[in-house]
Amino acid sequence: MNPLLQDLEKILVSEDAIKKRIDELGIEITRDYLNAGVQELTIVAITNGAIIFTADLLRKIPLRTRLDCVRVSSYQDETKPIGEPQIIDNIRLNIHGRHVLMIDDILDTGRTCSKIVHALKTKNPATIKTCMLLDKKGRREVAFEADYVGFKIPNEFVVGYGLDFAENYRSLPCIGVVKAELQNPPEWT
Repeated sequence: MNPLLQDLEKILVSEDAIKKRIDELGIEITRDYLNAGVQELTIVAITNGAIIFTADLLRKIPLRTRLDCVRVSSYQDETKPIGEPQIIDNIRLNIHGRHVLMIDDILDTGRTCSKIVHALKTKNPATIKTCMLLDKKGRREVAFEADYVGFKIPNEFVVGYGLDFAENYRSLPCIGVVKAELQNPPEWT
């Protein structure tokens, strides 16, 4: 048993549910792009949180793919976003005239996704679609809807399957809520 599971108040999305939904998303995304005549995708993953989701989803999309990453800072060691999201490292691939699928771990306030999509649009791709593992609509501050969503979740701070709290819990195979007493313990303040 993973000892990190003991730090969770509850599990919101099980490992089996994640695997099943990724299979479904792979089928849906592949079908939509093939129906549009698209044979090659450029995947832009938002790191670090979306790495695990992107790796698993990418294997379920049987199209030619190019992969690049954008590194963004929104949370640092907090449970709420601090200030405006900052793009720390941008993509290197040329996406001009390409079909781009941006993948992220969670859509909450909408500020990060909106900012990245805007930055990608300045590079003149043919299309941009977005895929989010989680959608936390209760936190939305910016009008933004993802094209593909794994799971809709309540307004709780979640970890696991790539999502972290102070760089911990990314390796959990499920998505859960950390016990309240472990969020910002006294030694971190």
